[in-house]
Amino acid sequence: MNSDFTLAIHSLTYLALQPDRMSTSEAISESAGVHPVRIRKVLSLLKKNGFIKSKEGIGGGFIFALDLSEVTLWDIYKITSEGALQPKCPDSNEKCIVGANMHTVLFKIFLGAEEHLGEYLKDYTIKEIVDLINQCKGCDC
Repeated sequence: MNSDFTLAIHSLTYLALQPDRMSTSEAISESAGVHPVRIRKVLSLLKKNGFIKSKEGIGGGFIFALDLSEVTLWDIYKITSEGALQPKCPDSNEKCIVGANMHTVLFKIFLGAEEHLGEYLKDYTIKEIVDLINQCKGCDC
């Protein structure tokens, strides 16, 4: 999993908490503590996949495009990190039984792990993330 995954969730949650107004990439980047260019890259990916809408110019920015309960963390993972768990194996000795088969064996194992991760992430929506954030208001978490 990479930082685009967490930045996408952060961005969508930020936008979800501003349902009636556009938010700029600068405001989101300030919230996330990263450079606006990083956020724009993630926002572009979210827009391309229909999670958000944008408007250019004065009063423009980004706004959530879907129902919060429709977007799962698995949806976000698939566009930002799918395949991230695949093992990176060096070129091995194809004449050795281990070298010739290690990539295939590990790929199968980690593909299964990603499927299990997907089933887990499907249980969490952006609405639930928003609800958890709202529960944190005024606490020390």
